[in-house]
Amino acid sequence: MKLSLAIVAFALAVPTASFAQDSTAVVSNGEYPNTFSSGSANVSPFTNKSKRFNDWAISIGAGVPLVQHADLTSIKHGKDVFGYSAYVSIDKAITHAFGINIQYDRGETRQGWFNTKDAVPTNLPASQQIAGRTQYDAISVLGDINFSNLLRRVDNHSPYRWALHGYAGVGTLAYRAYQKTTAGQRMMTEIKPFTLGSLFGQAGAGVKYKVNRRLDLEARAMYVVTGDDTFDGAGRNTNNKVSDNFFNATLGVSLKLGKHESHLMWHDPLQEIYYKLDVLANKNQDIEVCKKGDLDNDGVCDDWDRQLDTPAGARVDGAGVALDTDLDGVIDLYDKCVTVPGPVENQGCPTTAPATGGPVEEKETKLDGIEFDLNSDRILPSNTPILNNAVSYINSSAGSYTVVGATDTRASEAYNQRLSERRANNVKNYLIKNGVQSDKLNSVGRGKKDLKYPECDPATKCPEWKNRANRRVYFEAK
Repeated sequence: MKLSLAIVAFALAVPTASFAQDSTAVVSNGEYPNTFSSGSANVSPFTNKSKRFNDWAISIGAGVPLVQHADLTSIKHGKDVFGYSAYVSIDKAITHAFGINIQYDRGETRQGWFNTKDAVPTNLPASQQIAGRTQYDAISVLGDINFSNLLRRVDNHSPYRWALHGYAGVGTLAYRAYQKTTAGQRMMTEIKPFTLGSLFGQAGAGVKYKVNRRLDLEARAMYVVTGDDTFDGAGRNTNNKVSDNFFNATLGVSLKLGKHESHLMWHDPLQEIYYKLDVLANKNQDIEVCKKGDLDNDGVCDDWDRQLDTPAGARVDGAGVALDTDLDGVIDLYDKCVTVPGPVENQGCPTTAPATGGPVEEKETKLDGIEFDLNSDRILPSNTPILNNAVSYINSSAGSYTVVGATDTRASEAYNQRLSERRANNVKNYLIKNGVQSDKLNSVGRGKKDLKYPECDPATKCPEWKNRANRRVYFEAK
């Protein structure tokens, strides 16, 4: 029976682990992503160095074991007796939906018609003047299936804090079983660990609650199959050789280890795909996209480029033509008044003031698209062309600018304020590093008070693309 338990546990774990595979182990196949291939086809092999999540944890807990399937049980005709248990485990997450735990359990079950710590009741029938007590130690390897992530594999940006886990595994069990009767108390059975006869299996489920990035709370119920008819202390029943089994209900806490903001079991699977694509861009891997090249380096292949001499730093449309937002004949790169038309000789600014009086000034220049991942201040490679354009624009202007950082509405106001300041400072430092004079810039964080989409408060009211648009940096002219 014990061998069959091991086979069943292994058979359950293997297909589950295979189904749970996601973006944590994508390997490049040498193809460029297209309509018929995965968007992660050119992602470089995943390494431990490139991960952005924690995948180790230590868990401890305590609870109450109840012997249920045995000759002597813990709950029997109102004569209830309760033992105690404790566990500690080292947990390794393999994917967003599957992990392996090495667990040590220790406890004492109590079963029969009274507590072995008490005197034998004389008011009970002779057949009921018996009790058992079993002290046990167990070491097991458990497969951990995160059912919530299996059902939530498309969008984990939602700020959920609950997760349903399933566990199953095998191990070695050592115990001493005692029996108490009117004749006194004696040890009935002793099983040593790490022997063929000490194999056992257990399976169950747990509900986890995410307290913060470091701590999880968990309520767990496990069913332990000892595979032995002597565990309960009643001795071996020669007429009905059945396994003595018990339930173990526990409350525990998990400490997530590592330097990253999130743990793999709570991490968004899609973020890893985006991140690995960013890593690919940072590595500047040679991917032949344009057969005839890109002479002006504007990102548009010469085969389709209608303007092959675009000035360096100019933003272009899909045809490779430099953008001229106000259509005044001065491209945005050289236009001092990007949104107000003016003659070429006046650098794209009007020569006369409007009827309302006063000089024409741009009070705000927003470069949409400088967005950030959730809980991150890292500048994405996809934003570098926009920031490089900002370098040229700011250097060609006479004014100074404020770099404004903002967040979505998740997390506390204090946390978002610090995060927005870091985002603004990172963009400011990038611009200075790439040639902008430091006295032309200052930075400010506005937390979650400056939303591009104010209706996204709370964040759960909006689709993720709107929340991502709120996690941004833009510029204001002084």
